[in-house]
Amino acid sequence: MREHDDDLSIFDRDESLPVDMLAALFEARGWAFERDSEDEISAEVKGSWTQYKIKAIWREEDNALQILALPEITVEVDKRDTIYKAIGLINEQLWIGHFDLWAANGILIYRHALIMSSNGMLGIDQAQTLIDVAIDECERFYPVFQFIIWGGKSPEEAIASALIDTQGEA
Repeated sequence: MREHDDDLSIFDRDESLPVDMLAALFEARGWAFERDSEDEISAEVKGSWTQYKIKAIWREEDNALQILALPEITVEVDKRDTIYKAIGLINEQLWIGHFDLWAANGILIYRHALIMSSNGMLGIDQAQTLIDVAIDECERFYPVFQFIIWGGKSPEEAIASALIDTQGEA
């Protein structure tokens, strides 16, 4: 996960309603964000590979918070079967969240849902972890999708090429 030197002194409470806590976190990180509604918030985040849209949706009736991360990847119809296979192989490696492809428009997403405690409050540590994991997984697997879409590689080749473990130190 990322190292942060955010000024967390702006958080006057350990817990808040999920959308309020995420708004405070996004503000502390200096990210542009919008409250789409009382129960939704979205932010724009610059990653190493691309710009990510982070969207959080709070469903009070289910006591669940869904986090979506959308890298700027749209998959054309002729590449979707290959991307679906890659998503299956990638999701086998994930402990938290999963990648998906919206069939209607070919948009690639990472998503994760968190069932909240009965009070429906989100802590700052939880909020940071949710957002960091979403961005980290998108960053880790972004090259896989690009190797398939632009490089014409198979899912297995793309994963092998993108997930090279380095040995030693430079």
